[in-house]
Formats: sequence, structure tokens, C-alpha cells
Amino acid sequence: MTNPPNFHKYFLSVRYTNQMERPSWDEYFMRMAFMAATRSNCVRRKVGAVIVKEKRIMATGYNGPPRGALHCDEVRCLRDQLKVPAGERRELCRGLHAEQNAIIQAAYNGTAINGSIIYVTTHPCSDCSKMIINAGIKEIIFSEGYPDELSELMLIESNIETRQYDVSAEFKDLLFGPSVELIHREKD
Repeated sequence: MTNPPNFHKYFLSVRYTNQMERPSWDEYFMRMAFMAATRSNCVRRKVGAVIVKEKRIMATGYNGPPRGALHCDEVRCLRDQLKVPAGERRELCRGLHAEQNAIIQAAYNGTAINGSIIYVTTHPCSDCSKMIINAGIKEIIFSEGYPDELSELMLIESNIETRQYDVSAEFKDLLFGPSVELIHREKD
């Protein structure tokens, strides 16, 4: 009969020979937001959100249609068909935004998010900013910008902290592939 392996010695050797840098909390949660975005079936933009309180995940969300509704990639995007520019006529979209889905998930599960932080892959639009403000979220950490001056103004007026934090291009390529654009742009 052989002796069992010395697991303690093994784990110590792994720890010192595979010195992988530990991600910061911002990196960790922003990567999770990008991971949530991989669930999106929106043909225009892939967005993910993670709501965090005291370094614990309270809820996640990604942009897509309501539960039980057909997915955008199944029925074609009405905004694409009507050639509506990005950021305009959001009421024509059948999907909810990632931030909305994360806030709704927290409410659905009875999870308090007052005083939390939301990590989101794209800066919130004015509709999502209103929800974030009323949900009591204290800070927004986003990766990519979004052209919505009203959103920025309301967040300033409401003393919601915002800051930009981006993950590496290599990480985005790992999730989505090097040829995938997170934002669909019309070709000229």
C-alpha cells in the first residue's frame, strides 16, 4: 500500500511555482460583468451588470427580452429594421438593459441593494440611471462610455459616484473572440 500524497506540500509548491497575479476587486467584478454580457442575445450591443455590496454579489443582469419572450436574434431587431440610431427610441427595443435586469433580479429575490456598487460594461443610459438612483446604488463603475448627457447630469445631481474601469482587451477576446464587436456598428 502506498502512502497518500502530501497535499499540503503539493499546494504550497503550486502556490509558489504558479505565481498568478490575483485580480483587484474592481477587475474581478468587472470581469464578471463582461461574463454576464456573454448571455446577451442582443444583435446591437452586449452589456452585462453585477451589483455588489460589501464585496458580495447581490445580483447580475444582461440585456435581453423579458422572461418567456422571443429573443432578439430570433425575431430580428425592430430598431435595426427601422434604422434607428444607437441611443434613440429605446422604447422600440424588446429587451431590457443589463442594469434593469440586475435591479429587477434583486427585487424579485428580495435582496436589498441600497448602498451597493454596480459594475456595468457600458455607462448607463438615462432610463437605467433613474433606476440606479432610486434603487439607492451609490456608485457606478463602467468600462465603456455611452453618449447620454442627461444620464451624466442626473448622476451628478444625485451624488452618484461614477468611474471608468476597463478590463484588458485580451480578456474581452477570451470571452467574445477576437473578431466580435461588443457594439454593432453600421458599415458605410
